[in-house]
Amino acid sequence: MSTHGKLSGKRALVTGSGTGIGREIALEFARQGADVVLHYSHSKAGAEVAVHEIESMGRRAAFFKADFDSVSEAVGLADQAIDFLGGIDCLVNNAGITFNKPFLDVTPEQFDKMYHVNIRAQFVLGQRVVKDMLSHGGGALCNISSIHGLQGAPEHSVYAGTKGAIIGYTRALAVELAHQGVRVNAIAPGWVTVENYHKALPGFNERDARESASRSVPVGRAGVPLDIARLAVFLCSDDAGYIIGQTIVADGGTTSLMSLISDFRNPSSARFGTGYLPGV
Repeated sequence: MSTHGKLSGKRALVTGSGTGIGREIALEFARQGADVVLHYSHSKAGAEVAVHEIESMGRRAAFFKADFDSVSEAVGLADQAIDFLGGIDCLVNNAGITFNKPFLDVTPEQFDKMYHVNIRAQFVLGQRVVKDMLSHGGGALCNISSIHGLQGAPEHSVYAGTKGAIIGYTRALAVELAHQGVRVNAIAPGWVTVENYHKALPGFNERDARESASRSVPVGRAGVPLDIARLAVFLCSDDAGYIIGQTIVADGGTTSLMSLISDFRNPSSARFGTGYLPGV
């Protein structure tokens, strides 16, 4: 059994870890020495394969199903994880759902489910996990938000609202718990290519995605789940011991780019300052 890594000896619960970003976070936590419980709602096969991979690293792992539209199942997941691991040191609240729909067409049922899954579930699950953390000296929470919580996109008012709520909740909870030894931070990913792109976008393919990202993302590429997983490891490790209540944006520069700039790759032909700034 490996005793090396930034999370050596830690016990982690990663929600929404049957696919995509959550699955890679669970795997990276194990690579860094943690025992891990994975959660899924639909993607059992992905979670099961990840558990086998983690066990092959010499770490303990298990997966449990929970419907995050249900308070009792969210709390029950925390209990199962605590029972299996003997306590939780790191909680990554990654589970979430998304959809886009014109504002005037959103139904109350759709609104409720989005908020139940994306924010209520992590709130009640977090209450149970933090109670456990306080019983053994503390821990770290990493909440996964999105750049949708920081910038606007048409037809995403409900989804963006949940992701903005995570940012505000993270900040307030962090200052409440920091002096008790529990650190809370968040990550706001930008474009990270995951399985859902292939389901939601007709004709989506990796080659076109790479070309589009090279034009629209300042770093010249889309993100991959490992980009977010490594940041989650850092935020849950002792290396981030003085970082409290922050939402770290990992988007290749997307939100830093002024939307009015059409081509950031070439020098501008505009010459502002001519006539009153030396050399312009």
